[in-house]
Amino acid sequence: MVVGSFASTLHGMPRTTHDIDIVVDLTSASLTAFLSDLTEEAYYISEGAARDALKRRTQFNVIDLATGWKIDLIVLKRRPFSVEEFQRRVPARLLDAEVFVASAEDTILSKLEWSAKSGSERQLQDVASIVAVKGKSLDLEYVDRWAHQLGVSDRWEQIRPQH
Repeated sequence: MVVGSFASTLHGMPRTTHDIDIVVDLTSASLTAFLSDLTEEAYYISEGAARDALKRRTQFNVIDLATGWKIDLIVLKRRPFSVEEFQRRVPARLLDAEVFVASAEDTILSKLEWSAKSGSERQLQDVASIVAVKGKSLDLEYVDRWAHQLGVSDRWEQIRPQH
């Protein structure tokens, strides 16, 4: 599931980014298969970092050596929000590929969490962009509920549209 800046650009206003964030639901076997498909000539990846990320349910990255693009692969967390976010992903066309992307509401919630962790205003700008573009189509009750549970209601209230 594509998340982060690509997801917020899809749901909101375009902005540049230097990497792509993808949530993956991996097992040890699927990680082994994934790693065996990547050649050293085409990609940089640390197998140790990937296996550690799977064990700790964090993230690792792959770098496409031809383009310099960095792909952050985020192992799906088992917390209730992350599981529901993954179940709610939506199909989309991105860079001429059919992919799954986090919903607009879940992208808002993730950006609010990142803002709270990092203090980044950029994340709040992304949220405001999604709100401006999606407007009345947003499921505000869903965002309100999870913002409260995730402890980011204060940030959400700064941006939340009043319908």
